[in-house]
Amino acid sequence: MQIFLARNNVQAGPYDLNQLNIMLASGEVTLDDLIWHEGLDQWQRIGNLTGNQPVYRPSTVVTNDTSHDDSIINNVTVFPEDTPNSAQGGNNVSLDRLYGKPERPKADVKGGMTSNPLHKPNNVSLNKSSPKALATDKVLGDVVLAPIMSRMLATVINALLYVLAILPLVLALTKLDIDYSKFENIQDMDAAYQYSMTLMESLPSSTLMMSQVMVFGLFALQLVFITMRGQSLGKLLTGIRVVDQTTHRLPSFIKLIGMRTLLLFIIYNLLFSFTSFLGFVVIAVHYYMASKSAENIGWHDKLAKTLVVKADSSQLVKQPKIK
Repeated sequence: MQIFLARNNVQAGPYDLNQLNIMLASGEVTLDDLIWHEGLDQWQRIGNLTGNQPVYRPSTVVTNDTSHDDSIINNVTVFPEDTPNSAQGGNNVSLDRLYGKPERPKADVKGGMTSNPLHKPNNVSLNKSSPKALATDKVLGDVVLAPIMSRMLATVINALLYVLAILPLVLALTKLDIDYSKFENIQDMDAAYQYSMTLMESLPSSTLMMSQVMVFGLFALQLVFITMRGQSLGKLLTGIRVVDQTTHRLPSFIKLIGMRTLLLFIIYNLLFSFTSFLGFVVIAVHYYMASKSAENIGWHDKLAKTLVVKADSSQLVKQPKIK
């Protein structure tokens, strides 16, 4: 018999009956935890099946006690096929592997359990409303970290959208006889700027207006999606989102727009203004740091104290303030 357990919307398993009873006896699994195995039509509170005794005998299943709060069952709607992991041999199954220790002790209304899982990536399944975690995904509490390739793809998509926005301007400039030597002397930036203005003045006003509308329209659209959903258009298309490192919800406006969007825009604009090579190097460093981090955190994320995760509608729900 394969037995699956759940606590705080996090599922673990499968375990066999002997392992379950050992964990019940040691207190690692409590009677308020949830259980599912073949033959049960839904998740059940363990104590309701054991008669509130720390031993489970499936052949003597106790009739469900309808007096308990069904909300703890309804909050967990994951199923066994969502979990790629299996218990590793042996009977010494620790609570760390089952659910993860809490980061800070917090009193819970059920059995004194803590409600904040350890912020440590592991391959456990989330509730069914969350994106399904693949075997190669990193799970951090109640979120699935966005794969590095998805983040890189989102960056590429955003860059392509910008190129499309300035395409009319680029096509118009290709028709001019441009003296590129004016831009080679980095020390004489004022002369390069004046020459750029001269080129712009020689372009048709309709082309300039179209380019401005497309560029500012793109930036406005990006800001709306980032502010409302924590997603640039690239992240929206790749199904990933920026969330706060602590709450795993939409970050504050200052973090999201001030630190992660406008500040990064200024930094990269300056880098690419001096030399495109330097801008690409800084981007490469960011993704290299993220790939080596257990939580996929690059320098962007460290700066803004954010995570990039697979998008889930629950991340947009504002948490009530603690009074």
